[in-house]
Amino acid sequence: MNYVRRAKALLRLWRPRWRRAQLRALRLLMRLAPSERQRVFVLTIIVGALCGLAAVAFHLAIRLGESLLIDRAMAARGRAWIGWTILVPTLGGLAGGILLRYVVPLARGSGIPQVKAAYAVRGGRLSFFNSTVGKFTVGVLQIGSGASLGREGPTVQICAGVASLVGRAAALSRDNLRRLLPVGAAAGIAAAFNAPIAAVTFTVEEIVGDLDQTVLSGVIVAAAIAAAIERAILGEHPVLNIPAGYALRHASSLVLYAALGVAAAGVSLAFNESLLKLRGWFQKTSLVPAWARPAVGGLVTGALAVVALAWLKTGGVNGGGYPTLSVALAGQLTVKVLLALLAMKLAATVFSYASGGAGGIFAPTLFIGGMLGGCFGFLDASLPHHVAENSVGAFALVGMGAVFAGVVRAPMTSVLIIFEMTGGYGLILPLMISNMTAYALARHFRPTPIYDALLEQDGVHLPRRGARPPHALDALLVSEAMTRDPVTLAANTKISDALDQASHHDHSFFPVITDGARLVGTITEARLRRLAAEGAGARPVSLFADAAAQVFPDQPLVEAVVLMDTAHARQLAVTSRGDGSRLVGLLTMSDIVRAHARAAQTAAGFASQLKEVKTDARDKRN
Repeated sequence: MNYVRRAKALLRLWRPRWRRAQLRALRLLMRLAPSERQRVFVLTIIVGALCGLAAVAFHLAIRLGESLLIDRAMAARGRAWIGWTILVPTLGGLAGGILLRYVVPLARGSGIPQVKAAYAVRGGRLSFFNSTVGKFTVGVLQIGSGASLGREGPTVQICAGVASLVGRAAALSRDNLRRLLPVGAAAGIAAAFNAPIAAVTFTVEEIVGDLDQTVLSGVIVAAAIAAAIERAILGEHPVLNIPAGYALRHASSLVLYAALGVAAAGVSLAFNESLLKLRGWFQKTSLVPAWARPAVGGLVTGALAVVALAWLKTGGVNGGGYPTLSVALAGQLTVKVLLALLAMKLAATVFSYASGGAGGIFAPTLFIGGMLGGCFGFLDASLPHHVAENSVGAFALVGMGAVFAGVVRAPMTSVLIIFEMTGGYGLILPLMISNMTAYALARHFRPTPIYDALLEQDGVHLPRRGARPPHALDALLVSEAMTRDPVTLAANTKISDALDQASHHDHSFFPVITDGARLVGTITEARLRRLAAEGAGARPVSLFADAAAQVFPDQPLVEAVVLMDTAHARQLAVTSRGDGSRLVGLLTMSDIVRAHARAAQTAAGFASQLKEVKTDARDKRN
């Protein structure tokens, strides 16, 4: 804990210097790009380049960590490798758990749910310390020590954190800061997978949720720049190497490709359900302290890795498993090995993630799908007597996309990402059949996608298009949702001092009040930064406060939502009904989402209780 306090003291020492550097950079940016639209375009290019470099650094750091930790443990002489292979992931999980518990608690998980929540609810704001520095450090530590997790999800959060930092440093408005977040996410996916087209579709499908034209152009530019940087540093090669020439050679195989889609849906549901249930158990249990839980995942993964090496003579349980997956795509693994690795990788990933580790499920999902598809490839070779090597590799390739579609629920990305990762385009029809079958069946039996389900498990409910429970907001008042003690700025505070106060909070919107809590107006942190950059740091904040949209505590919450929409605002000042200038609270979109979720949960609970009462009454009558 002393080290944590020293680190925080060092951050406080450097914060004024960092702020002065930000202001100098902002002044230069405002000279080069006077309008905010121009600044957003310039920042898109900067974010794409920075995210490409960050993704490459993360990739290389994980390689270095693996070579120093888990690879060295598995290569130990004699029987010592058994103990080291179990111990290293366990200690890595323990160290990661301590950091996640006491230093960077927001760096837990894959990173994509956090980015989705930041985009949908928090206006594009992510903590740079947790999202970028913390995620980078803990991700390298856990994946490098052998956790069964991937680097792709953390790369998205790292790059989104970079985009959020750049946007806040450039004093962007809330809407443009929010639009910059998917730019960073797309750049991260493009650099992690070397797949810029799939990065665009994934960002549209999973992060944004719809085809927002104002976001799409920036996403495309950033993805292209990040992929170009990744290829320039690491080389122009696909993530997975497969033999050339895989294609649909026999129409009779389409029946088995459809069956593969059904099996992929079953595996996807098993993966999602076991992950959520085990994660819920870890969150509730008091048997294992929170800081020690990732060590449990490391212990299970290490033990399974020992079994795989001793029994199957192969790796793949640790990390993303790409080297072993490449062997499967070449058709060089037996059915026994494929089935065993499928089960082991699923169990190792579920324990690594559910226990609270920092890492993604992209790569493990592709690995599991490759093992499942390879099994169907042997079936295709034995029944219609097709060439075994071609069938196993082709089915493994299709299985990757099918399980990905069933788990992640991004159908367009599941097709495109296989093409870009492998450089092969000869299996488009089987891919579409298997992927759409897996996606449709998995969605039918579990409508909530995995990332949304993980957020809901943490109490974060994202607004869904066309899915609002009827009258969920109509019965609520503003007073039931508002923040009663908002962070405010005194009217006579200097701009420079106000900016210093604002930097100590996670909010971006501040009411400006007089000594008697009289509302003068509102101002954003981005506006404060621009004013400081323009040389107005010594002037009082009241001169620049904007007129605030206001509501009263006794108004229906649905009226506040309508006012937000018409005023194009995401925050409303709440003033006293008897004295319209006295501030009593602040209502934000996040407050409304939380109130909406509580109301929906209460309604669902009441409906469940009513159903039980009716059932008991019917049983008594019978």
